[in-house]
Amino acid sequence: MRSNTLPDSGVPEQARAIEPPPSVPLVRRGTRFTTILIALLAVLLAALQYQLWYGRRGIGDLAELHSARDAQSLENRRLRERNRALEAEVADLKSGLEAIEERARTEMGMIREDEVFYQIIEAPAEAAK
Repeated sequence: MRSNTLPDSGVPEQARAIEPPPSVPLVRRGTRFTTILIALLAVLLAALQYQLWYGRRGIGDLAELHSARDAQSLENRRLRERNRALEAEVADLKSGLEAIEERARTEMGMIREDEVFYQIIEAPAEAAK
């Protein structure tokens, strides 16, 4: 009786027949479909990168928005300080007569009844020579 095994390997002939021959590759590389797919993905990536860096609402616009936000923060801080000074002045005007008197003197040139006002006018520099 004849055996179905090869004499030197001990593997049945049917099991050896299932293995593909070494000249046929298991996966075909470089097919036209994969090449086109890779090219399309590369074009899509390039378009997305262009839109990210140079397009509307991209990195450039984001940098402009950050600088505008910083400038607005500085302006808000300056206006807050100005508002605090104005609030203090309003509170002073509501509570004290000294502030009202000072304003009347500086802005309207007013003096008290018992005061004497002296105005000194300096001669121009050319006439003194």
